[in-house]
Amino acid sequence: MTTNFDAIIIGSGQAGPFLAVRLASAGRKVALIERNVLGGTCVNTGCTPTKAMVACAKVAHIAREAAKFGVHIHGDIGVSLAEIKSRSDQIVQNSRDSLRKMLDNAEGCTVINGQARFTSPHEVQVGDETLRADQLFINVGGRAATPDLPGVNDIKFLTNSTLLQLTELPRHLIVVGGGAVGVEFAQIFRRLGSEVTLVEMKSALVHREDAAASKLMSELFEQEGIHLRLNSECVSFSPLPDGICVHVSCKSDEPEVHGSHVLLAMGRVPNTSDLGLNQAGVNTDHQGFIPVDDQLRTNVPHIWALGDCNRRGAFTHTSYNDFEIVAANLLDGATRRVTDRIPVRATYSDPPLAQVGMTEEEARATGRQLLIAIRPMRSVARAIEKGETFGFMKAIVDATTKRILGATIFGVGGDEAIHCILSTMYADQPYTTLTHAVHIHPTVSELIPTLLGSLKPAD
Repeated sequence: MTTNFDAIIIGSGQAGPFLAVRLASAGRKVALIERNVLGGTCVNTGCTPTKAMVACAKVAHIAREAAKFGVHIHGDIGVSLAEIKSRSDQIVQNSRDSLRKMLDNAEGCTVINGQARFTSPHEVQVGDETLRADQLFINVGGRAATPDLPGVNDIKFLTNSTLLQLTELPRHLIVVGGGAVGVEFAQIFRRLGSEVTLVEMKSALVHREDAAASKLMSELFEQEGIHLRLNSECVSFSPLPDGICVHVSCKSDEPEVHGSHVLLAMGRVPNTSDLGLNQAGVNTDHQGFIPVDDQLRTNVPHIWALGDCNRRGAFTHTSYNDFEIVAANLLDGATRRVTDRIPVRATYSDPPLAQVGMTEEEARATGRQLLIAIRPMRSVARAIEKGETFGFMKAIVDATTKRILGATIFGVGGDEAIHCILSTMYADQPYTTLTHAVHIHPTVSELIPTLLGSLKPAD
C-alpha cells in the first residue's frame, strides 16, 4: 500500500521540522521521517549538550580562579560528571519536547519513525510502508568520521556522541584532532579536571581560522595545562591493560602517549549511505555528500538536500538558512540563494573564537588593497572589568570600496559582538557606518568603532 503526500522530508535536524511546519501551514500534506530522535546533531550531540558542558566547565574554572576576584572558596572544588550530564540531558530533552509539540500542533504534518530508503525518484520505503510525494527533501545530517588509522579497530574510542554518555571523568583524555570539536572538548575536560593531551596532524590548532588566532589558541591551551602534540604526521593506536596508547610521529616529545580514553575528532561524514539514493538517481560525491545548486536542488529537480549532508555549511545556522531559502523560494516566489549568505562561525573555546567573512590570509590572497586593524582585548573596558582580557579583535577592509571583507574576534563576548560587523556586511554599507555608531559602554561591541577607526594599509 502506498500513502501519498505532497512533500516528504527525511531527517529532523535543524532544517527539517521547520520546513515541515511551514509547508503544512501552506496547506501541504507533509511526512517528516526520523529514524532516531527529533532534533538531529545540534539538539542531541552537538550545540545543545556541548555548550551546556562548556558552561559547566567555565564555572569550574572560575571557581578555581575565584581568589583573583577576592572570593575565597575553602576546600577542594568537586566536579560530578554525572550531574553535569544530567543537567545537559534535561536541556536536550526540553529541546526535543519543544520540537515534538511544534510538530504535533502542525495540522497536515505526520511524523513517522523509521529508516527511510528511496525505491524510486518519488517513493521511499519506511518499514512495510511506501510513501510517495511530488517533492522530497533530504535532511539527514552527518556523524563523526572514523579515520583509517593503524590500530583504530583494536581500541575502544570515543566520538563526540559517545563522549557525552560518560558519567565519570577520564583520568587522561587524548583528543585526536584540533578542529572545533577537538578544541572544545579538550578544554571542557581539562577544566573539569582530566589530564588532556591534544594530538593534531597540522602545525596549528583550528588551522582554517585566522593564523594569529590559531597561534593564540595554542598559547591558551598551554596556559591551561593541555598537552599539545602538533605536526603529528603519523598516528596509530594500540590497547594497554589500563587504557590506550597513541603512537605519535613528530619532531619533538615522546613517540607514545598513554591515556585512559581517546576521542576521535577528525571530521564528519554524511548519513547518506543507506538512503538508496541510487534508486532515486541522486548523485553524491566520493565522500557521500550530495551536490546541490544555489537553491539547494540536487541533480533530480524535485529533490532537495538541506543541512550537513550537502556540504554547503555544516553549521546549525546554515542548516536553518537552508530551510529559509527553500521555503521562501517554494512558497513566497522568492529567488534566494546559498551564495547570498556571508560565512560566519564560532569555535566555542573559552573565550570564543568568532569569524565572519574572510580571514586575513584569505583576503590577502585576493590581491585587493587592504586596510587592517588589530586591537587586543586588554583594551576593552568590559573585558578588563570581567577579568577576561585574553585575545584580540581584527578587521579587514577593502581599501577601494570601504566594505568590510572579514573580521576575527577571539575574546570574551566575541560570538555576540561579531554580529555588529556581520549586519553591516549584509547591509552592504561602508565600514564608516560603524565608526560613526555610538555603542553602549561598557560592552565588548563598543570597541568595534574604535577598531575600525584605527585601520591602516596592509603591509
